[in-house]
Amino acid sequence: MWVAPRLIAVAVAAAAYRALWWEPRHVRLTRRAVALPRWPEPLDGLRVAVIADLHTGAPHVSLAKVSRVVERVNAERPDLVALLGDYVDTRVAGATRVAPAAVASALGRLRAPLGVAAVLGNHDWAEGGREIGSALAGAGIAVLENKAMHAGRGLWVAGVADAGMRDPDLEAALAAPPADAPVVLLSHSPDVFQRVPERVSLTLSGHTHGAQVDLPVVRDKVTPSRFGARYAGGVFEDRARVLFVSRGIGTSGLPVRFLAPPEVALLELRSRGGGRR
Repeated sequence: MWVAPRLIAVAVAAAAYRALWWEPRHVRLTRRAVALPRWPEPLDGLRVAVIADLHTGAPHVSLAKVSRVVERVNAERPDLVALLGDYVDTRVAGATRVAPAAVASALGRLRAPLGVAAVLGNHDWAEGGREIGSALAGAGIAVLENKAMHAGRGLWVAGVADAGMRDPDLEAALAAPPADAPVVLLSHSPDVFQRVPERVSLTLSGHTHGAQVDLPVVRDKVTPSRFGARYAGGVFEDRARVLFVSRGIGTSGLPVRFLAPPEVALLELRSRGGGRR
């Protein structure tokens, strides 16, 4: 008689434990091979580490955890590191303030031969974006707000301003790279992807947290995107354009994750054939 209610109670308790404690605390290293149209053969196999949405200060993301993420990424020896914004956050329930300079100092220990490039996210601007951007730049990280840098080996890395708090200017971001150069574009939000020209080899985004609570109906309502959960996480293709959206590491609003485990992504970029030479 009491079996069903007890089973329901156990299931609810297990789901709560997973969402509130276990899942948000366990960051996965996600390895993906991403085939790109027109990707140059000399860059075939280039490895990009993607770190998104730390939200340092949230209950599950301490400064020590950021340092562990840095060590884990360095151990993989990527060619390039992309940082996709939302480095600190005091607005998560139960958050404590962590100084942006301390987070920047930890991220400044990242090492990659083609450099470490960053964009700022909406929470960074809510927490004082210029301070965060300056701290990252002071730690030796290239902060790309509507501009690009030549990373080496013919590769350009461009970044646009956050779509929610700033003005993402694709034309300005892509002004410096030659028209036939391979370009990796960093955008905190995937909402700009529909406007990205096909000359961009790969767009990297975060912001959506994999929906954070990845349940039917709920996911479309909680994903912070005008496209709902369409770009919640993973690889997406539209004609010759390719987008990768990271589930990120931290949480926003409430410190919960359910069926949307946090991740650091390690992408191996492959030439699909017919690439630039």
